[in-house]
Amino acid sequence: MEDSLGSLHVLGCLAMNNQEFDYLKKKVLSLAGIDLDSYKGQQMRRRLDGYVANQAEHPLAYCNTLERDREALQKLQQFLTINVSEFLRDKEQFVFLRNSVLPGLLRKRQALNIWSAGCSHGEEPYSLAILLEELAPGRNHKVLATDLNETVLASARQGGPYASTQLKNVDRSLLLKYFVKADDCYLVTARIREMVRFAQQNLLRDPFETDLDLILCRNVVIYFTDEAKTQLMRRFCRSLREDGVLFLGGCESLMASSSGDFTRLNGSIYRKRSSNAA
Repeated sequence: MEDSLGSLHVLGCLAMNNQEFDYLKKKVLSLAGIDLDSYKGQQMRRRLDGYVANQAEHPLAYCNTLERDREALQKLQQFLTINVSEFLRDKEQFVFLRNSVLPGLLRKRQALNIWSAGCSHGEEPYSLAILLEELAPGRNHKVLATDLNETVLASARQGGPYASTQLKNVDRSLLLKYFVKADDCYLVTARIREMVRFAQQNLLRDPFETDLDLILCRNVVIYFTDEAKTQLMRRFCRSLREDGVLFLGGCESLMASSSGDFTRLNGSIYRKRSSNAA
């Protein structure tokens, strides 16, 4: 079958030319729904140059593989997303969340509605479920956990197994209460699994839920363009209730264009400004 890029190729680890890269971007958008134009161009291109060169002799061959091989497409999605996490990651921020943010939200509402965006293998939403069960047990809290990668979501739904290194921030009392040891790893108890609902989602394309008390989106958008980040933060703001809280990654901060919508509480934790605020 004829293709407009039939004569284009790379040898060894040579970088893709502009036409090849544009063609790859179109394929990724049509097959995976991932808009690479919303990612920082040079950083993403350098990553993909090496990745594609290791997958096929030339970009066209790789694009053809993506069309017919679902496993290859899933591997690319995994490569484009960062899936390294641990329970109670950035422990000091989680201490602030437990001691200040969550109690404040619980004083206003019997049960909380929380979203963990870019949840990876489930460490973050399960951490939230554990904190909620400690602070306000037995209530109908809702923890939504989403990720672009269906493979990691399948693992998350099973509640593990998690290596001990992923649990280094978990106190022993919580470890005994909310985890079951399986050989050298750990599984989350059924009660905690039941508190979390997992769903596949593309943050740059799919609709968001609303009336949220807390949104966590940590170490997810580091490759996004400034424009994509700004649009995302505005959508987060609209999804939060009055005085809802946004929790970003430790090395992330709000764009200047979004800072007027939030007040910093501590580190990378922000509260949505009330519409009645001066």
